[in-house]
This record gives sequence, C-alpha cells and structure tokens, in this order.
Amino acid sequence: MPNLSDLKNRIASVKSTRKITKAMQMVASAKLRRAQDAAQAGRPYAERFNAVMAGLAASVGTTAGGPKLLAGTGSDQTHLLVVMTSERGLCGGFNSNIAKMVRLATKKLLAEGKAVKIITVGKKGRDALRRDFGDKFVDHVDLSDVKRVGYNNAAGIAEQVLSRFDAGEFDVATIFFSEFISIINQVPTEVQVIPAKFELADAESTVYDYEPSEEGILADLLPRAVATQIFTALLENGASEQGARMSAMDNATRNAGDMIEKLTIQYNRSRQAKITNELIEIISGAEAL
Repeated sequence: MPNLSDLKNRIASVKSTRKITKAMQMVASAKLRRAQDAAQAGRPYAERFNAVMAGLAASVGTTAGGPKLLAGTGSDQTHLLVVMTSERGLCGGFNSNIAKMVRLATKKLLAEGKAVKIITVGKKGRDALRRDFGDKFVDHVDLSDVKRVGYNNAAGIAEQVLSRFDAGEFDVATIFFSEFISIINQVPTEVQVIPAKFELADAESTVYDYEPSEEGILADLLPRAVATQIFTALLENGASEQGARMSAMDNATRNAGDMIEKLTIQYNRSRQAKITNELIEIISGAEAL
C-alpha cells in the first residue's frame, strides 16, 4: 500500500492535471464557437456552387470537348490522397479516425494494383501514416502557424493539386477530412475532387442560359470548385477538431475528478489506519508500564 506521502503527492499531481484539462476544455469551447460559425457559414455557398456546377457538368460532362478536370484522364491507375488532420493532439479519436479511413482506402487501392500518392495537411496525419505509407508521401502542408484558416490556405493546396494533375502525376484525387455534425459527433469523410463529381439536387429544375458557353465557364470554374471543396473540408475539419478536443478534455476532467475522489478516500483510510496503529502502540506501552 502506498504511504501517505506518495498518496498526497499523487493527489496533488492529478489536481494539477485537472486544472490543465479544464483550461484546455474552455479554450476549445471558445475556439469551437468560431470554427462552427465559419463552417456553417460556408455551407450555403458550397451547396449552391455545387448545384450550379452540377447543372453545367450535366450538360457538357459527356461531350468530347469537356474539361479534363471533369472528364478525367481516361484512367484511374494513380490516386492522390489529400489527408487533412490537425497540427496538435489531445482531441480524442479525431485524427486516428481519419487515419484509419485513409489506411483502409490505401490498402484497398494497392490490392487492386493501383498506385497511391499522399499529401498530408496537418502534422498528426503525417505522423500516423508515416510508418505504413511513408514511401507514398509526396508533400506535406504545414498549417501550424495559421491562427484561422482562410480561403488563401485552401487555394494554395488546390494550386499544388492542380499543378500535379496538369503534370500528369495522378489520375484521381480524393480529400479526406472530418465532417462536423456536433460536439460529440464528427464523421470521417472522403470526397473525390478530380475528376470532379457534382450531385444535382432533385429540386433543382431551373434552366439557365450561359454566356459565352458551358465549356468556357466550366474551364474557369472547375479549378475554383476544387479550391472551394478543399476550403469547405478545412472549415469542417477545424470545427470537428475543436469539438473533439472539447469533448476529450471534458472526459479527462471528469476522470481526474473521479480519480481524486478515490485517492482521497484511500488517503483518509490510510491516515486513519496509521493513527489507529499509533494509538494502539501508545496504549500497549502504557499498559506494559
């Protein structure tokens, strides 16, 4: 049984840890509000942009003169996986869930005889995948110095992806991120961005006339569509990270409180037993006299 000094030191240590986890929970809560507002504010634009692009793609996607970003290269032999995770840990299963999805997707592609290339966005994804697929890495995007993700960050990632596609380095590009549902629910998600896929909503029945032409507009908007999808993914990831961290730190704070209670009970029992033994020794000594 640990002595009183050890128990006292351990209680103090757990109390210090609880203060840290509580502070991190409060910080994550404040950041979550901003990140959640940003993610929700970006959804209407992304959904409407997707609807317009779906209408354009439906009319010219199968034509011989369709843009390469929409029609593809005619092959799916080489896949580029853009893995988005956080720069910092202590956010529960947020990063590990995304990494698990990427592992499964990569193993499936390799089993089918496909070639895989990986671009990591965020330190934790790179660290999680380096051991198994380090030879597949082609680049890493460091956002550790970015306080608030902006469209320019997404545009930089999109520019790199598009330049690699124009250079013929891959045929299919897919982004992996976590969609924010609630504080306790973040869903790992994969979205193919090249060749672009757009879902036409059933309620969308408006017919548009485009000038100069659908092909010309698509050629101009498709690169922006890739950047928009990446930006949306970054916003969703940011909200998911803070939600997961807030939930994880709340659980850690509760667990620390439970441990403090158990250690305090153990300390009090040990102290009582020690006092009882001392009294017995005193009484026994007095009786011996």
